[in-house]
Amino acid sequence: MQKVLEGIRVLDFGRYIAGPFCAALLADYGAEVIRIDRTGGSEDRFVMPVTDTGEGAFFLQSNRNKRSLTLDIDRPEGREVAHRLIRTADVVVANMPPKTLNNLGLDYETLCTIKPDIILSASSAFGSHADAAHRVGFDGVGQAMSGAVHMSGTPDSPTKAMVPVVDFATALSCAMGTMMALYERRTSGRGQMVEVSLLQTALTIASGALIEESVLGLNRQATGNRSPNYGPSDIFRTTDGWIIAQVIGQPLFKRWAALIGRPELLDDPRFSDDLRRGEHGEVLSALMGKWCATRTRTEALAALEKAKIPGGPVYSPRETLEDPLIKALGAFKWLDYPGLSRAAPIVESPATLSRTPPSIESRPPTIGEHTDEILIETGYSQAQIDSLRELGVI
Repeated sequence: MQKVLEGIRVLDFGRYIAGPFCAALLADYGAEVIRIDRTGGSEDRFVMPVTDTGEGAFFLQSNRNKRSLTLDIDRPEGREVAHRLIRTADVVVANMPPKTLNNLGLDYETLCTIKPDIILSASSAFGSHADAAHRVGFDGVGQAMSGAVHMSGTPDSPTKAMVPVVDFATALSCAMGTMMALYERRTSGRGQMVEVSLLQTALTIASGALIEESVLGLNRQATGNRSPNYGPSDIFRTTDGWIIAQVIGQPLFKRWAALIGRPELLDDPRFSDDLRRGEHGEVLSALMGKWCATRTRTEALAALEKAKIPGGPVYSPRETLEDPLIKALGAFKWLDYPGLSRAAPIVESPATLSRTPPSIESRPPTIGEHTDEILIETGYSQAQIDSLRELGVI
């Protein structure tokens, strides 16, 4: 079956998550993706290690369906190899500060001199504005500066998400922007630069709180897991674990009041709409907490489901992997990798297509696994490849 991006070649100079996962998504839909590794292996390979040789969990998730070529792009010989590869490419992915892009010759202007219709998908911490381009940052910095961390945890203990939501959301935005640029190029014949920043992504995720503050000036403080905007919406302890329940809107509140046997709450002016229920959410959470305290997690969730109230278990990672529904959904592609003690659950692409679905067909590459193969395809002789290797360029 032909895939959407079949025939598109992507050079992935990305590191960590935002760039590499963008390229992985493109590969899932059929693009040929070449990961450009540092000689010896790029640093993002080794975060949260899970293999005997140190490859990390996020590396495995973000680098499926790729081939790997090692290259020292700082050296003139390595720069020439990069240029020859760029001439064969449709897209370059690079999540680096703008100054680093310029220093490596991966800025859009330089790329256009090599391949006029190239598309550059460039993500960075703060974007290319003169006041921000020099700054570096990771996912947590974006979370913190967006207001999201302030609104999480408690006033005495701001809390960031321990999973890199901003990194992955940035990667998704980069992939969407790249697809748009490829679509537009079909009629214009021209490339362009796709720019996404961690901060802009984080601001998007936190946009509701920012709009509310700008318009109403409430200066909200953190309320833990309890929503200040509606209720009850919180995390509750059962006899054998934790659940989340979220009641939003009058129909849900009416069903919830009946569920816990408190229909008189419908006539209480403190709970007349979502805003007031959020303001008095502590009272509602206490009532829901008391209801949950005498039930098992399974019993509480079954009752919520019967009442058509959104709820779910608070899982550990192990429980997530063992959940029958998640298994039935086919959420994972289980891949072996050299040095893994068992197959790893690589999460499938979040968006599927009915006729031309994405697929994970190959494990992430080892360091430089396809260097010779790619260079031969690019026109290098084996003697030239051996010479580059002796120089330490590959």
